[in-house]
Amino acid sequence: MPENIPLLPGSPRRLSPQAGTRGGQGPKHGQQYLQTPGPRAPGLQGSSSRDPGQPCGGESACSSSVINNYLDANEPVSLEARLSRMHFHDNQRKVDYVLAYHYRKRGMHLAQGFPGHSLAIVSNGETGKEPHAGGPGDIELGPLDALEEERKEQREEFEHNLMEAGLELEKDLENKSQGSIFVRIHAPWQVLAREAEFLKIKVPTKKEMYEIKAGGSIAKKFSAALQKLSSPLQPRVPEHSNNKMKNLSYPFSREKMYLYNIQEKDTFFDNATRSRIVHEILKRTACSRANNTMGINSLIANNIYEAAYPLHDGEYNSPEDDMNDRKLLYQEWARYGVFYKFQPIDLIRKYFGEKIGLYFAWLGLYTSFLIPSSVIGVIVFLYGCATIEEDIPSREMCDQQNAFIMCPLCDKSCDYWNLSSACGTARASHLFDNPATVFFSIFMALWATMFLENWKRLQMRLGYFWDLTGIEEEEERAQEHSRPEYETKVREKMLKESNKSAVQKLETNTTESGHEDDEDKLTWKDRFPGYLMNFASILFMIALTFSIVFGVIVYRITTAAALSLNKATRSNVRVTVTATAVIINLVVILILDEIYGAVAKWLTKIEVPKTEQTFEERLILKAFLLKFVNAYSPIFYVAFFKGRFVGRPGSYVYVFDGYRMEECAPGGCLMELCIQLSIIMLGKQLIQNNIFEIGVPKLKKLFRKLKDETEAGETDSAHSKHPEQWDLDYSLEPYTGLTPEYMEMIIQFGFVTLFVASFPLAPVFALLNNVIEVRLDAKKFVTELRRPDAVRTKDIGIWFDILSGIGKFSVISNAFVIAITSDFIPRLVYQYSYSHNGTLHGFVNHTLSFFNVSQLKEGTQPENSQFDQEVQFCRFKDYREPPWAPNPYEFSKQYWFILSARLAFVIIFQNLVMFLSVLVDWMIPDIPTDISDQIKKEKSLLVDFFLKEEHEKLKLMHEPALRSPGGGDRSRSRAASSAPSGQSQPGSVMSSGSQHTNV
Repeated sequence: MPENIPLLPGSPRRLSPQAGTRGGQGPKHGQQYLQTPGPRAPGLQGSSSRDPGQPCGGESACSSSVINNYLDANEPVSLEARLSRMHFHDNQRKVDYVLAYHYRKRGMHLAQGFPGHSLAIVSNGETGKEPHAGGPGDIELGPLDALEEERKEQREEFEHNLMEAGLELEKDLENKSQGSIFVRIHAPWQVLAREAEFLKIKVPTKKEMYEIKAGGSIAKKFSAALQKLSSPLQPRVPEHSNNKMKNLSYPFSREKMYLYNIQEKDTFFDNATRSRIVHEILKRTACSRANNTMGINSLIANNIYEAAYPLHDGEYNSPEDDMNDRKLLYQEWARYGVFYKFQPIDLIRKYFGEKIGLYFAWLGLYTSFLIPSSVIGVIVFLYGCATIEEDIPSREMCDQQNAFIMCPLCDKSCDYWNLSSACGTARASHLFDNPATVFFSIFMALWATMFLENWKRLQMRLGYFWDLTGIEEEEERAQEHSRPEYETKVREKMLKESNKSAVQKLETNTTESGHEDDEDKLTWKDRFPGYLMNFASILFMIALTFSIVFGVIVYRITTAAALSLNKATRSNVRVTVTATAVIINLVVILILDEIYGAVAKWLTKIEVPKTEQTFEERLILKAFLLKFVNAYSPIFYVAFFKGRFVGRPGSYVYVFDGYRMEECAPGGCLMELCIQLSIIMLGKQLIQNNIFEIGVPKLKKLFRKLKDETEAGETDSAHSKHPEQWDLDYSLEPYTGLTPEYMEMIIQFGFVTLFVASFPLAPVFALLNNVIEVRLDAKKFVTELRRPDAVRTKDIGIWFDILSGIGKFSVISNAFVIAITSDFIPRLVYQYSYSHNGTLHGFVNHTLSFFNVSQLKEGTQPENSQFDQEVQFCRFKDYREPPWAPNPYEFSKQYWFILSARLAFVIIFQNLVMFLSVLVDWMIPDIPTDISDQIKKEKSLLVDFFLKEEHEKLKLMHEPALRSPGGGDRSRSRAASSAPSGQSQPGSVMSSGSQHTNV
């Protein structure tokens, strides 16, 4: 006869729900025990152990018993008998979650002088310590063996506690010397119902779906026509067809089961909801033997388990005809061949959860908003191309008859030169420096505001359809789960507290409640070293970025000076230096991006945030700050600083006592800013966002495949040919969050908005990238990552604040680009204040100052000048007094006039755009009118539905009493049995006994 014993470390682990005795008392209801197996009957392999004399106590008492069958490798379940690879081996219980760990059998070293612990060989082939058995063959554990034994005991306790919580487990045999073991978890109906009520999960009621009506007849007709026109672009998925219909939902309650349309218990909660429920139980289940007491996250952090993940809904590329959500997502969303279709957002949300669904909804809206901005940007660019021949300043620069002799660009080796030689640069600058770019800058500022307002509206609409209203309580509950690192720090603090012994500290904690609160959490004093390290490290990283930018500047200066010494390379100095410097900047940005991402994560860990949400927010802020400075500092230098500190002929500014500071091109710095922005933006998108995202996962997958092949000595050939779904998912990459996906899009949003005045084609390239990015991310989530936990959230969190900040900052940056970097303001001032005929004729001559070449410093004059005539005066681009003026080379009145006009333009432009943005914000309500009306209407529909169901329930309860004689007593007893009760019997489906609730 089997002997029931309590769960002890090192005991043979065949788990059974059989009731045993402990200390002469019966166990509590649901308490699980370990059973040392006796002889086993053939044919019972993989079934639950149960006393033959014990009756089944209810409808599902036997069927819902915990099974922890260590499948015998000698008697495997045939592949033909396996109907589904997502169920337990009984083909009935669905696998809702999987825990994976790597085990290693302990070494059997003979021990000397340690009698009393002999090897007990149990039926699954393991060795267990049997206390007080005595006999030869004692073992001695090495350090690694002791660690494995400790982890084994912690896993046993945790799995036992999971079964105490009502979950059902199935586990593989440890039949090899080492390998991976999967613990499969199934949540029975009783657990799902209990947790759904606790989590207040909203589920559809029995009321039929109702239509979300449009505001008016015109809007309704327009919506119908738009839907008909866009029908070829709609994905062919069921969840996307009824976007105007909604279920009447209500939080799940076991007392009101008659409200819900429960046709089959196994499918009432979808797979994502089932896995979310199990994950909540895993997070709060304690393990007292572990260093940290709460949850699966602590156990994974301490390497007790390697991974915990829900299963995918089958394979995405299976040739069979059976269709699952994963396969449907792959066919209608994750292939490049369907790039033109809308995203099936509802199906994405159903499969991956609300948090990932909101990300792809945001990415889809952002991509669609890039279409009108791309069209306007192309029009602005084409306007520049069309008017290039009509641009008077560029024609004057290209006119060789003007013969503007310019001062040398470097000392000694550089000669005087004609301004007409820079004709190509001047004509190219007009493509991006024309009056249309001012209009485009205003448009893009309003575009950013409209995008954010429309996202708020879409977010509210999705929140209504996805039943995310009232989710604040769930988010607060998520704050209760502390991170494992935080628990460890608190534990270390308690152990070090004033060098007290454990007993003395415990007495102090029980008597001083105020002191206990300080010990149970980290104060600012505990975090101060981490904050100080963060502050110093961030300052160092920003200084490092600026140092690299300065290093590239020095490279440009020295390279330009070196190339100017050679006659063969002298003509292409500016092009060569600009191109190579931009490529160096791009490479440095890509390298520092990866470094800064790792540094931001390390710095956030040093802070020891309490919860995962706090950790994520602080990580995002640090990573964004560092990557923002890294990506934009070279562009800010070219836009606002290059050419501002050059000096003038005869009084140049030098670095390293011999190299002049670099100047802007004759056509201005805007053209160089455009080149810098385009190469960095395109290179970052092409290399980092696409090649890295495609290539790195494939290299990791290849590495894992090679590693598996080298360790495949003990694998079963039949199993390797037909792997289970949990094996396939375990080989995928773990999901690490949405922060990298958001970050690359936010940086791109900065490229599109911050300097759009200098590069109107930025939205076009962003649109082309995002069309690929949507499908690339989709394919990664569907095919290359383990299925993430379904997380409910009502918004995109801190990312919206970052987007709003970039949108406001873009107004200021574009105002300064137009006012300082471009020639828009000087042209405007000349046309209306200095021109004789109101045109731009003579503008180039107006911008060039005179310099007497005889005042050049000794040793800086050009050697072997090619100019035949003697040059008396050379010209340079600045607003200074001529040599014959009373104050030669001082800033002229025109300089101060233009500076005042530039500052005035910045103020007017900023206030005008901000006012228009506020006006747009005010005109577009955050909550769509139809949604706000439907929220009010849904409350009345819910009340009417409740009253109707209660009336039907009472009517069915009283009908038998009216039809039968003496039915008063029977009706009373039936009413008593139908009344909701606070307790449910074991195996019952619900607590209410009316026939509406029987499923």
